[in-house]
Amino acid sequence: MVKKTDVLIVGGGVIGIASAYYLLKAGASVTIVEKSEVGLGSSHGNAGWIVPSYSIPLASPHALSNGLKWLLDPESPFYIKPRFSLDMATWLWKFRAASNKSRVRKAIPILRDLNRASLLLFDEIIAGEHLDCHYQRHGVLTLFISKGDLRAGEEEASLLQKFGLDVEVIGAHEIQGKVPTTSSAVVGGMYSSEDAHLNPARFVGGLAGKVQEMGAKIVTDDPVIGLDAGGGKVMSAQTRSGRFQADVFVLAAGAWSEPIARRLGLRLGIQPAKGYSITVERPQGFPELPLMLGGSKVAVTPLEGMLRFAGTLELSGFDMNINRKRVGAILSAVEKYLRFHPSELPILERWAGLRPCTPDGLPSVGWARGFSNLIVASGHCMLGVSLGPVTGKLVAQLATGATPDFDLSLLNPGRFS
Repeated sequence: MVKKTDVLIVGGGVIGIASAYYLLKAGASVTIVEKSEVGLGSSHGNAGWIVPSYSIPLASPHALSNGLKWLLDPESPFYIKPRFSLDMATWLWKFRAASNKSRVRKAIPILRDLNRASLLLFDEIIAGEHLDCHYQRHGVLTLFISKGDLRAGEEEASLLQKFGLDVEVIGAHEIQGKVPTTSSAVVGGMYSSEDAHLNPARFVGGLAGKVQEMGAKIVTDDPVIGLDAGGGKVMSAQTRSGRFQADVFVLAAGAWSEPIARRLGLRLGIQPAKGYSITVERPQGFPELPLMLGGSKVAVTPLEGMLRFAGTLELSGFDMNINRKRVGAILSAVEKYLRFHPSELPILERWAGLRPCTPDGLPSVGWARGFSNLIVASGHCMLGVSLGPVTGKLVAQLATGATPDFDLSLLNPGRFS
């Protein structure tokens, strides 16, 4: 049976759900097809941060120098599982090429502006739709336990300040006042006041419920198994449940966007990058302030009754196994920065998800090369939640012929073809 809709969205994560929300507000009929359950991929167990301060792209000189040291260490923040892969080698080569100061300075303004716009949209959506997702705006505090990491943090803060971002370097004494549970090993930190956090699973689940109330059809456990194209257009998408026809197709399938795009001869340059999180019962008295454990790259997110430790970037293909060494490295890092043992707290969830990472660390948002009715909205690296609402709004503007709020030339999905 052929099913028809104005817009078919492939992917039911934060990007797909936010796109549906704004498309429905624009008057379009929307169907979402999701290979598993809504919000169950990388939108589920991540740190849940909305971070204008994270406007330096993944590909940067600092990331490159650290990455070369960490590459083959299974307990490091950035790890590549040894395997033969031409795609992986190509991705690394392009990552190296993008990791220079000139490209970083071009990328920061668009990431800054998108993150700030998205933060305002979070305010609107959560208040307007009465979503219960533990949304808090207390900023993010980065902790450093070595003088070398602190110097790197000072350089990062100076760069962000030049682009108008509200970040400041603070001393150990002030940090103790904000977070009394910090270890005596902490020598300083960086505080970014613009940032916010929430429970990502509850946000995506709550917004998914709203878009269904608004008329969207959400089809779960229904992966795309084929695409028909002709005359420079996508004609239909074949799933297990049937064939879908639409005027506009939106590819928002996260890390799985790459293999789907290749069925149309497109290369998006996306690699799946596994991240982990461990969620425990929140210790009594832990403040409502997210922490980044500097050199270890572990995010600590306080949630309602929970504390989540999230981190690592593991390039190991579509392997979804949980590597115990990686989990152990996250827990060990917490003990270095904070005065408690996370392994002694009741564990509520161990989780792994695949982030869609482009070589230059910028998302891909725009019309697919060679197809007049296919919009790509993927490749957000670690900023999928942070950039979810603004990406959804941009998708709706593109699909309805409106002028996008931002210049999307740096986000062109065809830049890695």
